[in-house]
Amino acid sequence: MAMTLSDFNSLTHEVFGSSRADHLVRTHVLTELGGRTAEQAIDDGFEPKEVWLTLSAEFEVPEIYR
Repeated sequence: MAMTLSDFNSLTHEVFGSSRADHLVRTHVLTELGGRTAEQAIDDGFEPKEVWLTLSAEFEVPEIYR
C-alpha cells in the first residue's frame, strides 16, 4: 500500500513526538538510502513508505507502526 507524504509526517510525529520527529527527518542520515536524511531521500524521489520503513528499522519502531 502506498504512503503519502502526509501519512509519513503523521507517523513520524506520532512515534517520535513533534519536535523530535522534525529534527530526525532533517538531520538523521540513513545509510541504507545513500547517506541521505529522510527529508533528502523524499526530495530525491524515494517513496515515503520506503523512507519510513528504513527510519523505523533504524530506531526499532514497533511493528504496529510499520
